[in-house]
Amino acid sequence: MSVSRHSPIVAALAQEPLVAELKRRARSTWAAGAYGEVASRELWPLGERVVRRAGIRPGEDVLDVACGTGNATIRAAQAGGRVVGLDLTPELLEQGRKLAAETSLEVAWVEGDAEALPFVDASFDVVLSVLGVMFAPRHEVAAAELVRVLRPGGRLVLCNWARDGVMNRVFDAVARYLPPPPRFAAPPALWGAEEPVRALFAEAPIELEFERGVHELPPFESAEANVDYHTTTFGPLMAARATTEANGRWPELRSRLVELHDALVSAEYLLVLGRKYATTKGES
Repeated sequence: MSVSRHSPIVAALAQEPLVAELKRRARSTWAAGAYGEVASRELWPLGERVVRRAGIRPGEDVLDVACGTGNATIRAAQAGGRVVGLDLTPELLEQGRKLAAETSLEVAWVEGDAEALPFVDASFDVVLSVLGVMFAPRHEVAAAELVRVLRPGGRLVLCNWARDGVMNRVFDAVARYLPPPPRFAAPPALWGAEEPVRALFAEAPIELEFERGVHELPPFESAEANVDYHTTTFGPLMAARATTEANGRWPELRSRLVELHDALVSAEYLLVLGRKYATTKGES
């Protein structure tokens, strides 16, 4: 069988090296700095809320996708789940492993890709992600994988920064100073609004609900202290700083981030709550 050079198959194959390179750079970016410190200082309560909302019961099989240092992973294990934490970045998994060991919790830590989950179909009762899967570049691929590994009747709970919230205003501000992402990489902010998320799962055997929430952020003594802390400890902002220092635009970006500081008192998030159909539509 001959395949046209314009076919989707050829386009996908040509795209793979670009996807692999983007993920290699993402892995390096998240490994830089002190993400574990930032997460424990600013994000840890979100994992507790997600696990509580998921209603994890003892003995349930739970997957935390793009788990980072174990924000939700560890809480799910404390709730009695048999938990797997998966992340692209081994350095973050190692930090999570140490945190779990401190509490004598049993967690399986797996290096892996949200777009190619290394598990057979219908492996988990609950699939979670806290500010994680939203950064996978190909949203349709990641969404399909989340549903694939979920058992019929299983629950999906995702926490994403709200598209119209302050965190995405920060992301947008930074993006204006950086080279554009490849065309196949969808903006993470799309996971933070109902309409695009519904579109992602439109053909999936899953029923969705949404809830909005507000996360209070710990204060800094000044806007400048906030910016300096995050651009020397948080990998993505460290990378943005390095890029703009190289092209002479760092003072401009720093000023913009300082301006945004007053809004960084609380951050809006969107919870995506899904339940996979126990039977395929049309079945009795």
